[in-house]
Amino acid sequence: MHDLTEGVARFRRDVFPAKADLFARLAGSHRPTTLFISCSDARVVPELLTQSEPGELFVIRTAGNLVPAYAPGADGVAASVEYAVAVLGVSDVVVCGHSSCGAMTALAEQHDLTGLPAVADWLRHADASRARVAGEAGTEQLDSLVRENVLAQLANLATHPSVARALLRGTLTLRGWVYDIPAGTVEELAPAVRAA
Repeated sequence: MHDLTEGVARFRRDVFPAKADLFARLAGSHRPTTLFISCSDARVVPELLTQSEPGELFVIRTAGNLVPAYAPGADGVAASVEYAVAVLGVSDVVVCGHSSCGAMTALAEQHDLTGLPAVADWLRHADASRARVAGEAGTEQLDSLVRENVLAQLANLATHPSVARALLRGTLTLRGWVYDIPAGTVEELAPAVRAA
């Protein structure tokens, strides 16, 4: 906690004064252009990766960058997607997977998750991705699983009514990325689901 406290002190002393005008504008306006959905992994920092300023990204982080297909009922991910698309009017949604993903590794290597029932239930949102790479093995399987999972989550996003309406209107583009941590590169996967 000491490091976090020191970080806040540095922010107040060094960063905030240099961006005081930006923060003053942001206090009265929230207009991000992109919904960025990434893994909860601490090595993936969307604002750093995209070199975005505060206020430019609306970020959802989940284990394995999973986005459940739309279903009625209370769901924090669905509520955040709906708010970003229907209220904030983002024009782009990026689902960003990454190398060495712990969630995808657990699936690829068939880790025993019986002691982690919430994690096991959550990772079922990647069942379709796992089925698509079932014949592969080792590193190749993990890399393929990461990519297939991004594509599957884009398909899940398209089931959300707010996303479907925005795609139909031509006001939204869905993009799939894979971030390679040791190389510092980002691969955009095709096909992206583009606005009509």
